[in-house]
Amino acid sequence: MLVSKKVTGAINQQIGNEFGASLQYVSIASYLSEEGLIELSSFFYKQAEEEREHAMRFVKYVVDSGGRVEIPAIPAPRHSFKQVLEALELSLNWEREVTNQITALYELAVKESDYLTQNFLSWFIKEQLEEVSTMDTLVKVGKRAKDNLLFLEEFVARHGDKLRAEGESEE
Repeated sequence: MLVSKKVTGAINQQIGNEFGASLQYVSIASYLSEEGLIELSSFFYKQAEEEREHAMRFVKYVVDSGGRVEIPAIPAPRHSFKQVLEALELSLNWEREVTNQITALYELAVKESDYLTQNFLSWFIKEQLEEVSTMDTLVKVGKRAKDNLLFLEEFVARHGDKLRAEGESEE
């Protein structure tokens, strides 16, 4: 096994976190769809798929390094919101939390002198900068739009591809 059991256990926890994020984004996308916000809904469905891909990237790393994948129980996502901005702020806060989780994983890899995992996690560190920035932009635009969510829809329709492109890092 190329990675310690301690690091593998922490990565398994992160796999659960990433799958949990994917489910939360599906829930947010569904809510936005119910609200008739097609562009935002589509954006969050794509975000859900990206989080699933992150989880699978961790799974592959554990398998490739000779570890055992043990996915923890995943809490049910939140499914109701008072307003769209509340869902966007939840997303921003979640991405900040994930950034802290990835940082803690990296710190553990440093402590364990695990250079393979440090190298592996560097992609996620860059990815989290982009994820937080994207969600922060959506929250800012959502706040400016206030009650006229069509402005937010128009923003995502015009700039969603650019936001997605900024949130996609190179392999």
